Amino acid sequence: MSSKAGPVPPSAAASAPPSDVGGSQRQTGETVSENRSPIRVALLGNPNTGKTTIFNRLCGLRHKTANFPGTTQEARVGAVGSGDTALEIIDLPGVYSLELEQSESEICRAVLAGDLAPRGEPIAPPDAICVVTDATNLLRGLVMAGESLRRRLPTVVAVNMIDLAHRHGTLINEGALEAALGCRVVLCSARTGEGLERLRSALSGAQIATHTPPGGEDPEGIERWAEDAFAAAASAPALSRQVTLTDRLDRAFTHPVLGALTFILVMGGLFFALFWLAQFPMEWIEALFVHAGAIVGRFLPDGAVQDLVAQGVVGGISGVVVFLPQICLLFFLISLLEDTGYLARAAFVMDRVLRPFGLPGHAFVPLLSSHACALPGLMATRAIPDRRQRLATILVAPFTTCSARLPVYVLMTSLLFPRSPALAALTFVSAYALGLAAAVLSALLARRTILRGPARPMALELPTYKWPSLSTAFVTTYDRALVFLRQAGTNILAICIILWWLSSYPRSEPPAEALALRRQAAVIATTDPAGSESLRELAGRRESAHASAHTFAGRIGRFVQPAFAPIGFDWQLSIGVMTSFAAREVFVSTMAIVLVGEEDPGEEGVIERIRTARRNDAKTPLFTAATCWSLLIYYVLAMQCLPTLAVTARESGSVKWALLQLLWMQVVAYVAALVVYQSLLAAGVT
Repeated sequence: MSSKAGPVPPSAAASAPPSDVGGSQRQTGETVSENRSPIRVALLGNPNTGKTTIFNRLCGLRHKTANFPGTTQEARVGAVGSGDTALEIIDLPGVYSLELEQSESEICRAVLAGDLAPRGEPIAPPDAICVVTDATNLLRGLVMAGESLRRRLPTVVAVNMIDLAHRHGTLINEGALEAALGCRVVLCSARTGEGLERLRSALSGAQIATHTPPGGEDPEGIERWAEDAFAAAASAPALSRQVTLTDRLDRAFTHPVLGALTFILVMGGLFFALFWLAQFPMEWIEALFVHAGAIVGRFLPDGAVQDLVAQGVVGGISGVVVFLPQICLLFFLISLLEDTGYLARAAFVMDRVLRPFGLPGHAFVPLLSSHACALPGLMATRAIPDRRQRLATILVAPFTTCSARLPVYVLMTSLLFPRSPALAALTFVSAYALGLAAAVLSALLARRTILRGPARPMALELPTYKWPSLSTAFVTTYDRALVFLRQAGTNILAICIILWWLSSYPRSEPPAEALALRRQAAVIATTDPAGSESLRELAGRRESAHASAHTFAGRIGRFVQPAFAPIGFDWQLSIGVMTSFAAREVFVSTMAIVLVGEEDPGEEGVIERIRTARRNDAKTPLFTAATCWSLLIYYVLAMQCLPTLAVTARESGSVKWALLQLLWMQVVAYVAALVVYQSLLAAGVT
């Protein structure tokens, strides 16, 4: 029995309740083109239907990114055309159904009802809806179209990927589908651009459907309606028993063993490309900012203003922009992988590994991304649909070893095993493994306590394989880069300026030892120029170390030293721990300045002098074996990155999660370092 309703008679249309949308009274059958302001279109669709590709094709770079108020869900609003046919498109989250009890579905329902809009947008129902469906899986998309048509808003159904459907032998009659749905239908391909101009024109004149699916919340009724519409308009090829290439690829990519090996190879290649390719623009950016700092030094007089601009502002901006190549390349490569259809298969494989710890397969990209930098890793958690699982991933992702920890690892392994590269390499790998173990075990604890709740089954439909869209990847990369620079960048810059001030003030007089060295250098300047220069360099190092110890940062180090004493840190190491909150790699340069007065820790002989550095009693070595192990364990597990905390607060939607992350990681790091240090002392290792 068909559930399609007949056309609505004129009298019924005239009696339909008016809807005040966009400041105009619109009744059933009216077109949205009568509005003078841009026509607001809500772009709706299932995941993997090419909805975002259509958005990028229509809007290009003419869009802005924001969030829906009270949520961390990203919203993109783009402009298309101008004049009376101008469109303003809102890209809604991809959902499998409008009726699901999920945050994404709730957002879609609220936007369509006129109760929610992206920040800065007027709160009112959209003027039209564009439902994007996948031509290769049209039946599923028609269920979403039916849920949308029930809202009684002007609607256009875009049947995307029509080129792939034709290639697979699926034929779709546009006119028949329009008659079955009661609204305008456009066959298109976002990848090739086919039909997109017709789609834009259709949206400008969208109308309320002449008939709608069965009412109520009966899922079976709307499914039968979708089946009838599909049968009336589409013809799929007869099922064949022949195993296709897609079948063979899926068997390999989702296999428990072969799929895991493929995943390791693909991700290994991705991160090799990430580190190898990003190093060149990163070096260029660093050189550019070094040159900028030199220019500031030439044009500004010596003093506090020059130091603030050169070290605080220029140095802070460089600390932001230097990460940009990695972030851009990461999102570009992930976008390409996602567009091919492979990432869905990889998530399926990793779901088996992560699910026992309360994390979904979607979490593997954020965790792997965090090995480059935690900031893009946290931003990548937006792909996790379940809120509890997303928060758990955000909380534990910084445990993974990021590139900023590497200088500390290199220093510690060099001090522990100066003549054994094999043991140094094993220690390096163990540090990575410890970070991953801490991440998954912390996730398990969080999911059993503060984030307790049923894990959402990973409902994942494997999309078709296709060539990735370079334009989509470029637009996605551009979008993510702007988000990073505007939001994360401002926080990092502010933090760097504050830490510059703490590390520079108050100024202190040179120590007597340094003054004596300079007097001695002056005495022998004529008889021994080389010796005089050596003494002046030594005096400079002593002055630098003395100045660092008496700044606010140095005083903080002395103040907190009693808390770090049980894990083997003196006040000098405490300074390094405190200053490295700006960035972990700052620890090495801080140690070089405080201990030996060298600003370049890479200079030959500095590591050796750090190895032989003494504590205040001038007798006890500073870097004993126990202290080195304690320091290494602490840096593997500790939250030593304020920018990461800032992004955690933004991505989680609350500062409380960032504070919890800071407290938990510091406690885990301190307890682990305490156990290691005290155990080694008890075993006689010093």
